[in-house]
Amino acid sequence: MDEMEMFRRMAVAIAIGAAVGVERHWRERDEEDGARTAGIRTYTLIGMFGGVAALIERYLAPTGTPTGLVLVGFLVTLSAAFVLFQYREEMAANSFSATAVVVEMMTFALGALAVLGDLTLASAGGVVLVAILASREFLHAAIRRLRWAELRSALILLTLTFVILPIVPTAPVGPFGGVSPAKILIMAIVLATISFCGYVAVRLLGDTRGELVAGTIGGVVSSTATTVANARRSIGHEAVLPLAAGAISAGGVSLVRTGFLVFTLAPSLVATLIVPLGAGAAVMFAYALLLARRPGQPHEEKRAPKNPFDLDSVIKMALLLVGVAFLARAASEIWGASGLYLASVLSGLADVDAVTVTVAGMLPSLTERTAAMAIGLAVLSNMVAKAAYAAMFGAKGFFVNLWMASAVAIAAAIGLFMAINGWLA
Repeated sequence: MDEMEMFRRMAVAIAIGAAVGVERHWRERDEEDGARTAGIRTYTLIGMFGGVAALIERYLAPTGTPTGLVLVGFLVTLSAAFVLFQYREEMAANSFSATAVVVEMMTFALGALAVLGDLTLASAGGVVLVAILASREFLHAAIRRLRWAELRSALILLTLTFVILPIVPTAPVGPFGGVSPAKILIMAIVLATISFCGYVAVRLLGDTRGELVAGTIGGVVSSTATTVANARRSIGHEAVLPLAAGAISAGGVSLVRTGFLVFTLAPSLVATLIVPLGAGAAVMFAYALLLARRPGQPHEEKRAPKNPFDLDSVIKMALLLVGVAFLARAASEIWGASGLYLASVLSGLADVDAVTVTVAGMLPSLTERTAAMAIGLAVLSNMVAKAAYAAMFGAKGFFVNLWMASAVAIAAAIGLFMAINGWLA
């Protein structure tokens, strides 16, 4: 480590302490001088102290490899002194918290890390530390509003994502490319996440606006999954129309996403597909907005389902969607290239992106007309399938509106598609 590098690392250690000190001092800015244990100067010095301790540790290491004894000794000494002063301050204020002591230790540790370890990691740690400290009121208020059903659902979702998913086999099992257990779990996580985001949006924004925003966001991930999730929730739900608006908006986002994939992966198909896809998306968005603004809807009432998501239903729906995708691959392999249209239709029952990406990669060996037809059939199949899922799993008000929006969007898209290709002549 040359001198410039050493100065740079020490500067970061001092900056971390100063950033923490600003937040700590600001929070107790009304206190008189001498009434607080540590402020901007003290925390700046603690960050610097951690950097100096790391340098001493490095220079005193007999073999060039730090043993940690110097750092531990300095940290214990500093913490002991800090705890004493903090104890006297809290006794005087009759307010007790271990946060200040932990912050002191973290500031020292990050200062040492900046000198001895990864500079980027130390900087990021300092930013996160300050962000956590500054979010005290928000975090406390959020915990006060948190319900057990929300906490339980969040824990289940986190467990599925970070505990179970990493150990689930990813290799496909079975013929025709098989089915990956990890893919089933990923689909279940996507469905549960969409439902959870919809629940949070409704609590924050109310039924109508919350469902519309949640559906639009869900469409970026999977419009099919969003439709299925909203359909399941519509049974017994008082606000059926906002759920339908969210699912319809997700369908519009799906068409926009397909158009983006065509634009980036298959530019030669832009002239054929972009206008029909854009027209269909415009119809879906307009219908969703009109449905959300329909008189008599609870625009501002903030209700939410009792349970953010039903895990049993989520797993069943994931199995269904993955099974449909498997049948599509099987049909493609059995009938070969001549089964491209059939494979597109079957794949569209679950997802359009896979067909779009696959067909774009096959363009050198496909005519533009064939490629456009394959993608168009997948989009059509997906829109009809979502309407069918809505009828299978949703309430009457939900699936009737989804059918009407889909029918108008399909008519507009097909009419423009045929006109562009000269099939109406």
